[in-house]
Amino acid sequence: MNYVYILQCSDNSYYTGWTTNLEHRLKAHNNKKGAKYTRSRLPVRLVYYEEFASKQEAMKREYAIKKLSRTQKEKIIAQTD
Repeated sequence: MNYVYILQCSDNSYYTGWTTNLEHRLKAHNNKKGAKYTRSRLPVRLVYYEEFASKQEAMKREYAIKKLSRTQKEKIIAQTD
C-alpha cells in the first residue's frame, strides 16, 4: 500500500508526504530522520492519511494536498474525527 499523510508539527503547522510504511515514516520524522521541514518542529503527530494502490496515485494526491490552503487541509482532517 501507498499512503499520503498529514502531520501536525509542534508549531501547529502541517506537513504532507507519502510513504509505503506509515508507522516507520512517523518514527523517522520524530527521530529527526524525516524531512528537513519537520526536524525543527518536533514532535510531530499523524492527523490524517489516505491509502492508494499505486505510488503514482499517492504522489498525485500528495501534490494536490500540498496546494490546498491551511483551512482546506483542516476540513479534510476534521472529516476523519
